Amino acid sequence: MLFRRLRSRTVHHERQPEEEYIATGGGGGEWRSMTVWRKSLVFSCTGFTVIDSCGDLVYRVDNYIGQRPGEVILMDASGKSVLTVRRRKKLRPVENWQVYEGEAGDACRTSRPSSQNQPICTVKKHLNLLNANQNVLAYVFLGNSDKRYTYRIEGSYPNRSCKVLDSSRRVVAEIKRKEAMNEGVSFGLEVFLLVVCPGFDSGFAMALILLLDKMFS
Repeated sequence: MLFRRLRSRTVHHERQPEEEYIATGGGGGEWRSMTVWRKSLVFSCTGFTVIDSCGDLVYRVDNYIGQRPGEVILMDASGKSVLTVRRRKKLRPVENWQVYEGEAGDACRTSRPSSQNQPICTVKKHLNLLNANQNVLAYVFLGNSDKRYTYRIEGSYPNRSCKVLDSSRRVVAEIKRKEAMNEGVSFGLEVFLLVVCPGFDSGFAMALILLLDKMFS
């Protein structure tokens, strides 16, 4: 499976969409496993720390006191903004969040953001009114659309057991409990694994974890 980014460029004041976040068939290699620690390395901050299988810092989230509660910024190891997760207007009946590339500015908070500030995707929390699809947590749609989902997230985030599936129900990412090497001792809920299939963007997978944490914690 390949995972391609959605970027936009302005040519003669018109938005020209390039490759979109779409999983396609093919692609080999090993799945990537990362350890997610639900704690910031910065004193007096809440957040996340993500470490790869070699023990190197990959991603970090540092939420400072007074920071907007409806916004989370995912950074790389050097502190550069990778993705911004932001909640849409609260008047909607279903909880909706959007993901932007880099550190999204104030222009993204307007009702009509410019073409340069369009979201990569919209994530809608599943509202289970009729006890149908109880295993579904959320749906992921490209851009601002909510007509046809590209990914669905199933499982239980509080139990750290979730799968991200594409429209063909192929697993592209998974959240698992982390077990100690000796005697199956668990690390609890604060330390868990994020496993990503070859070609799927690990930063985007981590952004989905941030959304699940906001929705279900």
